[in-house]
Amino acid sequence: MLAKNRKPSRAIQDRSESTEDHLERIQELVNQKGYARVADIAASLSLSRSTVSNMIRRLARRGFVNYEKYRGLTLTPEGRAVADHVRVRHQTLTEFFELLGLGPQTVEQEVEVIEHHLRPETLRVFMRLIRFWREHPEQLQTFLRDGKR
Repeated sequence: MLAKNRKPSRAIQDRSESTEDHLERIQELVNQKGYARVADIAASLSLSRSTVSNMIRRLARRGFVNYEKYRGLTLTPEGRAVADHVRVRHQTLTEFFELLGLGPQTVEQEVEVIEHHLRPETLRVFMRLIRFWREHPEQLQTFLRDGKR
């Protein structure tokens, strides 16, 4: 979670959807296996190996990944920070839409469409609203009930 009045680091601000998707997937693979390979990333993102290889080289030049050709790769501390930010944002949106009673497929589709375009201040508001609804479930029920009228 980002601190209240702190701006995200330049690495967190200055990145594309593709960069975020690759870093997020690399972190997931590293968490599962201890490393990520180009072939694994390509398969999970439905991209060609050459496309992923090109992106990995760019991510390495930008200081997001530790990469040796024909070996596994890991994230640098800066890459992990970005991946963690993306994960928190993804989880926050997922929880928000689930609380609203949307189905799993709709939640997944909405998160994928919105997550890369969400401003940090909007994310903080969603986090506060989720926390409020968790602490006051009767308020969430009132909101959901009133929305059906």
